[in-house]
Amino acid sequence: MKTKAVLELADVKAIAAAAEAEAVKNNWAVSIAIVDDGGHLLWLQRLDGAAALTSHIAPAKAHTSALGRRESKAYEDIVNGGRTAYLSVPEIQGLLEGGVPIVKDGHCIGAVGVSGVKSTEDAQIAKAGIAAIGL
Repeated sequence: MKTKAVLELADVKAIAAAAEAEAVKNNWAVSIAIVDDGGHLLWLQRLDGAAALTSHIAPAKAHTSALGRRESKAYEDIVNGGRTAYLSVPEIQGLLEGGVPIVKDGHCIGAVGVSGVKSTEDAQIAKAGIAAIGL
């Protein structure tokens, strides 16, 4: 049996604060979602000016990234590569770049999803948040 780290509230708050700081620094209005390894929502914030739809997209990206243990961009690439049947995979909702897994000691312990700007910028914000806890 293996021991696996889990996200604590202090970790979630640190990730959220760093992600928000990255978004504010760049004047990007986004929603930021953080989930555990099962895709369950731990944190959601919608910055001023972010479209209402982003509060649905960000958690979907995070959920997909956590369950798949990879960046949500991988799924976007699969579909864009022509494998449209992948759209029928159950529980996969956020098939756009901007969902990034939180990996510690080789285990996915959660994910961050961001929505509101270009997908590469969404991923940049998510990665800045994760970096705040040293991962």
